[in-house]
Amino acid sequence: MFKEFKQFILRGNVVDLAVAVVIGAAFGAVVTALVSDFVTPLIAAIGGQPDFSNLTFTVNNSKFMYGHFLNAVISFLLIAAVVFFFIVQPINQMLKRAARNKTPEDPTEKKCPECLSEIPIKATRCAYCTSKIK
Repeated sequence: MFKEFKQFILRGNVVDLAVAVVIGAAFGAVVTALVSDFVTPLIAAIGGQPDFSNLTFTVNNSKFMYGHFLNAVISFLLIAAVVFFFIVQPINQMLKRAARNKTPEDPTEKKCPECLSEIPIKATRCAYCTSKIK
């Protein structure tokens, strides 16, 4: 049983996922620090509020702390922007360049002119409607 567990742990997918979780957590901490230390004070300088986490309102003695939520929304938007502009877009551009250099594969099937079914390219008779193919 220990041998199977060792094989499971050392499987590529598990290790890749573990690395992704660790890097993701570290990246989240960096973005949270960026939001709380740079973005929030910059927005606060424009709006006049020094820290969003202290923003609250009260209804019937219930305190709603919407400032912390506002910080989380800003953090989420920054993470999404960074992932999109620095990961998704470059990978999409790289895939487009790679696909541009590929030559298209020769077709292996064609359509029957009578029933429009897909048949092998070398077929002389349709397997579906049995019509002769020129």
